[in-house]
Amino acid sequence: MGKVYLVGAGPGDPDLITLKGLKCIQQADIILYDRLINDELLNYAKPEADLIYCGKLPNYHTMKQETINHFLIKHAKRGKIVTRLKGGDPFVFGRGGEEAQALVKHRIEFEIVPGITSGIAVPAYAGIPVTHRDFSSSVAFITGHQRTNPTETLKWEHLAKGVDTLVIYMGVKQLPFICEQLQLHGKHPKTPIAIIQWGTLYEQKTVVATLDTILDAIEKQPITNPSIIVVGEVVTLHEQLHWFETMLREEKYVNVMR
Repeated sequence: MGKVYLVGAGPGDPDLITLKGLKCIQQADIILYDRLINDELLNYAKPEADLIYCGKLPNYHTMKQETINHFLIKHAKRGKIVTRLKGGDPFVFGRGGEEAQALVKHRIEFEIVPGITSGIAVPAYAGIPVTHRDFSSSVAFITGHQRTNPTETLKWEHLAKGVDTLVIYMGVKQLPFICEQLQLHGKHPKTPIAIIQWGTLYEQKTVVATLDTILDAIEKQPITNPSIIVVGEVVTLHEQLHWFETMLREEKYVNVMR
């Protein structure tokens, strides 16, 4: 019987993977990897390792979750070392819990290797701390909400009134609904909001506005997935602390001068 490692690859910058995660890539016989992991990480795999793409796009899944579970189980039962390489952290909106449950059901040994989740790293690269003594003592990590859930009204009220900083994954498509619900349930229309696209990578782009102006802002500066949305007063620190985007501009300037 082999073993499965459920590994968080971090938010995109390949340097942000953990040392243990890197060792799992190097030792794996089989690597099942997601769309948002940085392809550079696959260069550390053994030449003979089998690489299996399991990427998912919004509204389109290359491989169903049940199929991914099947591959993990099948290769482990064949005595292989399997690394399941997932963007961010496997237990933060990464379905790592579902995969671990499937492995337990089939009595397959596994380890969880946490990764740096994009909900913390991406705002940090945009100069936005998710907590700050002057602005935020609480933070909630949530996924893009659907309108069809009858319990959403209660959730939105708690999110709007009870949490200082909201970090929203996979929320670009639902942005109009998110802004509407937050304001409807008590969030001030002038609450700062930032959308950070391709965070931690050279393509990183940040749009900052308020809940009542963000939709107009992204018409002028279009944003697509993958993006992280941050809502709260901590967003105001972006203007002062945007270290990574400053560095990118300086590097581009140096390249032009050369």
